[in-house]
Amino acid sequence: MTELTIQDSATLSGWRKSSYSNSDGGSCVEVLDGYESGVPVRDSKTPHGPALIVPAASWSSFIAALKSTSPPA
Repeated sequence: MTELTIQDSATLSGWRKSSYSNSDGGSCVEVLDGYESGVPVRDSKTPHGPALIVPAASWSSFIAALKSTSPPA
């Protein structure tokens, strides 16, 4: 079974803030590209906290749904 979380997401480098995150630093979601098992997603306010690993196909569907329903702020 594939692990669905990374316990300390700070062990990985290359995180980028989602373009859908709040620009004032309040609600920031970060993702990591190129991770073999899927797309890691974390809260930027807790960089040593866990990250969820979302299957790539599910992440793509999620992003497509966001783009079709609401423009970035």
